[in-house]
Amino acid sequence: MRELDFMLTTTKMTTVLPVKDMDRAREFYEKSLGLKAKGLLDADTFIFTSDGNTALELLRRPDLPASEHTAVSFEVADLDAEMKDLESHGVRFEDYDLPGLKTENHIATSEHERCAWFTDTEGNILCLHQNLM
Repeated sequence: MRELDFMLTTTKMTTVLPVKDMDRAREFYEKSLGLKAKGLLDADTFIFTSDGNTALELLRRPDLPASEHTAVSFEVADLDAEMKDLESHGVRFEDYDLPGLKTENHIATSEHERCAWFTDTEGNILCLHQNLM
């Protein structure tokens, strides 16, 4: 099968998260998650980047609610080690017991991956996932 050539396959990607309190959110992403600051774009926008190709943008929007779904998922090689490290920085993982999603010790396991969820200071839902394949 011939691979299609789209411009978006080679472009940089940015996830934008609404935040009510920029200082509080920046502190969480820098100190609790260890993300590297790229900088302030303007008074309402702050960027983090891990590799220069993907970015996380905090956008001050005090009037917007946080999303009710996973807004960002970070792929990790060792879920247990990453969880332990983040917990030592104050991150608290969630537990779920929903149709199709049940966690045990904060982790949901499927045939293909293991996942754990937590929220940022603004209520955005974030995930760590470890691929099993």
